[in-house]
Amino acid sequence: MAHLEGRLATSAAPAARMSKRLLAARVISAVPILFLMFDAVIKLVKIAPVVDAFAQLGYSIALAPTIGVLALVCVAVYAIPRTAILGAVLLTGYLGGAIASQVRIGAGVFPVFFPVIIALGIDPI
Repeated sequence: MAHLEGRLATSAAPAARMSKRLLAARVISAVPILFLMFDAVIKLVKIAPVVDAFAQLGYSIALAPTIGVLALVCVAVYAIPRTAILGAVLLTGYLGGAIASQVRIGAGVFPVFFPVIIALGIDPI
């Protein structure tokens, strides 16, 4: 019986470590999720900085809600653990478009690399 208790105790330890890793991964993934949700919502509301950014990028402000909904869908797919890999691929494409838009207008270093920084937090759980 002692042999069985020892085995049960050792098998529970790796599970506890895995849950800590899973928790850490989810916390790290929450940062881009929250940022992209915020970004999507302000596109839906069309606040002044969004209007200015769309004008600077040469995009019609009429596209803002469509881009906002697209971002929300990509984030939702990413946030669901079962579809996280597909969501990570979709968000990578979305952020690639953001980088391409910034490079096209000759933006500085920060606007080009900020989507890269966000993408580094995207890790399918």
